[in-house]
Parts: sequence; C-alpha cells; structure tokens
Amino acid sequence: MWNAVCQQLSEVLHQPFEIVKKSEIPGHDYERRFKISNGTVNYLVKVARVEALERFECEAGNRALLIRDSDFLIADSILIGTTMEFAYHVIEWVTTEPQQDNWFECGILLGKMHSRNEQKMYGLESDNYLHTQIQPNRWHKKWDTFFAEERIGWQLQLLAEQGVEFVEIDAFVETIRAMLPHQVEPSLLHGDFWRGNIGFHESKPVLFKPACYYGDREIDLATSELFGPLPDAFYQGYESIAPLHHGYEQRKALYQLYPILHQANMYAGNYLVQAKNKIYEILK
Repeated sequence: MWNAVCQQLSEVLHQPFEIVKKSEIPGHDYERRFKISNGTVNYLVKVARVEALERFECEAGNRALLIRDSDFLIADSILIGTTMEFAYHVIEWVTTEPQQDNWFECGILLGKMHSRNEQKMYGLESDNYLHTQIQPNRWHKKWDTFFAEERIGWQLQLLAEQGVEFVEIDAFVETIRAMLPHQVEPSLLHGDFWRGNIGFHESKPVLFKPACYYGDREIDLATSELFGPLPDAFYQGYESIAPLHHGYEQRKALYQLYPILHQANMYAGNYLVQAKNKIYEILK
C-alpha cells in the first residue's frame, strides 16, 4: 500500500516523494493513522478497509467546505486512493500545541462562520458521516422538520433496529418538532464541535473531523458543552460576534440528545443510559 501512496503523492506533488520516516498515531478502532515524512514535509495518512472510501471522500468534501466558508485553519486533503484491500486519505500535517491556545479567537471564528447565512435550506447536498455512521442530510425548508426527522428520528430508528426502543418514534419526533423554533437561519455547522476536534497552531484555531451540514448554529454550541464546556473565553468570543438567542438553555437539551443517541448507537453501554435519561428529561 505504501508504494501506492508514494506513487500517487509524487503525481500530485509533481515531484518524487519517498517515505523516510513513518510512525503510527494512536487512534480509533475503525481506522489507523500514520505520520509520514520525506524528511522535509509531513503528512497524516488515514487507513481503513476499502469500504471506507466513501467516508474519506465525504471528509475531504467537508474539509473543502470549511476552507471555503470559514477562517479556521483546516488541513487540506491531498489525495484519496485505494488498493485491493485498503482505502487511504492523505491530509496536510498541522502541528498543534496546547500552550498556544487562543479560545477567544476560536469563539470569534465560529461566530463569523455561523453568521454568513448564505444557504436558505437545512441539510447538505449529500449525506456524510459522523465518525463511521451515515448522517442523512436531505434538504428541508423547515429546521424543526430537519432536526426531528434527519437527526433524532434517524438515530432512534437505528437503535430500534438493534432492539432498543425508548419511546414511540413517530410520537417523539412530533414532540421534538413542536419544541423547536420554526424560524432559524441556516448556518454552516462543523457538526462535531467539541474540544477533541479543536486545536491551535501558532495560536490559530484548527478544526478536525468535520461532519458539516447547514442547521441551527446552536447545535455546535450545545455539542461544545456536552463533554465538558470549553473555556469561558471561547463563549465570550462567540457572543461578541453572534449573541445567542433567548431560550438557548432550553433548546440545548434537545440538541445534545443527537450526539448522545449517536454514541449510544456506536458504543452502547452507559451511553444508552444517558440517552434514556435525556429523553425522559425532555419529555418532562
């Protein structure tokens, strides 16, 4: 496989590329990650079974969208390829340093990205992936319909197919729809915005692992608080650009249900308990 990577990189770069150093980076069980270097330039290479080709292509598209429509530093996709057994995704290498963090600037950049509002519908031109799970993005004119059906209903249906049923799906989807505002400006969302997908390169905020679509900007904010809030400076920076609307604290529970249901579908265990508790909290 590495011969194929070097050959394709050489073609893309229009000069010979030979790996002189390769090290594996601890990652997820669904893909392996490597740092490769020719002694001058470094790249990140994600490797998975060949079936991951579509997922890698979606990730590349999401990265391109963030590069085009945000001021975050986003590592660009260099190439995607396959062998008989594997798919691989070569990405720019961006070094991040925790001591270089600038959370206020991170909040400002997210606020600016959310404020562009150039799309008039909710969704994306194609489905993509949240981790390894398909994320449906059919276009909708109404935000309440999109979120209730494409996010909550979808996750509940996946759980039902595994024999896990917390509520009657159609009825709960209607409940969610009724609890959401109908008038929300579509914003470009990162889609998986939490501390683990944020870094800093020379104080410049960097985003990783996008799962983009157009939706309520509060989604990214709610997700940022789910696994432990970001530093206060982030929210101060965000509010200086895009103050949150009244009622966000009530909607936050609805929006956090989606990533919790996703985790429950992916990993079961305690996430199932969290999902059940969150649903009952909403119903109260």
